Amino acid sequence: MEDNRLKVGILGGTGYVGQRFITLLENHPFFKVASIAASHRSAGKSYEEAVKNRWKLNVPMPDSVKDIQVKNVYEVDEISSEVDFVFCAVNMPKSEIKELEEKYAKAEVPVISNNSAYRMTPDVPMVIPEINSDHLKIIESQKKRLGTKYGFIAVKPNCSIQSYVPPLSALKEFEPLNVVVSTYQAISGAGKTFKDWPEMKDNVIPFIGGEEEKSEKEPLKIWGEIQDGGIVNASSPNITTQCIRVPVSEGHLASVFVSFKHKPSKEQILERWSSYCGRPQELGLPSAPKQFLKYMTEDDRPQTYLDRDYEKGMGITIGRLREDTLFDYKFVCLSHNTIRGAAGGGLLTAELLKAEGYLVSREIKEAGLSANV
Repeated sequence: MEDNRLKVGILGGTGYVGQRFITLLENHPFFKVASIAASHRSAGKSYEEAVKNRWKLNVPMPDSVKDIQVKNVYEVDEISSEVDFVFCAVNMPKSEIKELEEKYAKAEVPVISNNSAYRMTPDVPMVIPEINSDHLKIIESQKKRLGTKYGFIAVKPNCSIQSYVPPLSALKEFEPLNVVVSTYQAISGAGKTFKDWPEMKDNVIPFIGGEEEKSEKEPLKIWGEIQDGGIVNASSPNITTQCIRVPVSEGHLASVFVSFKHKPSKEQILERWSSYCGRPQELGLPSAPKQFLKYMTEDDRPQTYLDRDYEKGMGITIGRLREDTLFDYKFVCLSHNTIRGAAGGGLLTAELLKAEGYLVSREIKEAGLSANV
């Protein structure tokens, strides 16, 4: 039986997020891993040998990737000849990431990036698929700038915002004005396990470099509009954040305070959360959670350990909705940072891009056919 799945390359495949991509792609109905690339230190080794004792996940390495020979991420021409698109999760300086991702895009290989290098570039869509799938339209403007027919860059947002931006998006009709958020972020967000980072045991670090700026600015791009060939950020709400590293393996919890221009009732909020869905649910995409947002009525939920795997790590759990003395409401919410917040979010974006015609096979490219977008 012919395998018509698109061929995927994973840049940065030996790191934490790269490993997560590999496990999520095992037996995927749309995509299969065709190439894995990393730094020159891993190049030339089998994937199993390159990772060795650095496998960070609590699920085994898939047998299907163990013998794949790792390439150097800078072998752009060779990798491009083997794949239809790439996921990028490299750990490099931002300037080097920008140069690398653009090389792949200009080689007509779409890039779905986990990195922050292009997040605020106006013609690069930064997507939470249930919220701003319409931003994919900006890809056409980006292709004109790059001079490509098929190649482009799309990015997923910072993992820290995945917990609180979806619940707020469901309430946009009530016009949130001011938002205060504190995020309590797992060590896997830094690519670490407790074995790698023993200093985090019995410890909290009230600083994550660059995280608060991303957490305050990125939601405004997600809620922005396409104008004159670029995405113009929304002007509201005002968001201020604190981002704190806590001794948890996986899962980012957020405490949210919000005031609205039109204050909804608690019943209205719960109804909007319960019914909220987006394009991935309409299309029935493989990685899409059936219920994106789930409100938990117990006083002590959501809990990171108990609830981070809701909807296979792709759903958001919310709890403790209460009226507040300074703001209108407060609540807590939770997302799985390496699934929804990283590899799973990137994978769902790729599924959406394929469904909407932006990802096509090399055979179609070589035949010169339209990308049908």
